[in-house]
Amino acid sequence: MRLVAVSAGLSKPSSTRLLADRLAEATSRELAADDRKAEVEIIELRDLAVEIANHLVTGFPAPALSAALEAVTGADGLIVVSPVFAGSYSGLFKSFFDLIEPDALTGTPVLLAATGGTARHSLVVEHAMRPLFSYLHALTLPTAVFAATDDWGAGADVYGGGLPARIDRAGGEFARLLWGLTPATGGTGLYAGDGPDGMGAVDGMSEVNEMDDVDDVDDVVPFEHLLANLK
Repeated sequence: MRLVAVSAGLSKPSSTRLLADRLAEATSRELAADDRKAEVEIIELRDLAVEIANHLVTGFPAPALSAALEAVTGADGLIVVSPVFAGSYSGLFKSFFDLIEPDALTGTPVLLAATGGTARHSLVVEHAMRPLFSYLHALTLPTAVFAATDDWGAGADVYGGGLPARIDRAGGEFARLLWGLTPATGGTGLYAGDGPDGMGAVDGMSEVNEMDDVDDVDDVVPFEHLLANLK
């Protein structure tokens, strides 16, 4: 199983890269517990900044950028982490994914994460990153991770385990999603055998399928009658 993590951090060392590493480790650990081995590749966009800019104006990717794009589009699972700039993902992050063909990530599981100075920026994952990957037809994990500066320090909120617990939860959920979507013979498919919980492709999918077998209910109370009772 090929797991690719994309970090858009600009500094070295970078909290963005650190979060990408931790999420990849948590996912790999959960997969290993279910006898699934993941090959992890970390892509640092900082090292590709010049190649990304050149590709945007020339249309021809350099070898290193071409290899990164192939790794992302060929991954079984994708972890993407961006720092927050001006209330959104960074320009470097967006420029890289602008180079991805709109259908290249169709159905690819994606774990979203971001870093920022304060927790006030945490919704950037929902109002900026998730719509971007919805446009790319990717399958985003409902659980995302945001790490503020205080989450890494001694004054971090320890309620519920703090950032490490959130990373472990997201990694565990992402591993179970990858387990369900990746058949044992390789490749990606929405209905790919039994998952770790003895269910179908995705947790809860069997319940959804069972609902299809429920007979239509004939004695539904019309909505206007319900309104009439409010008078």
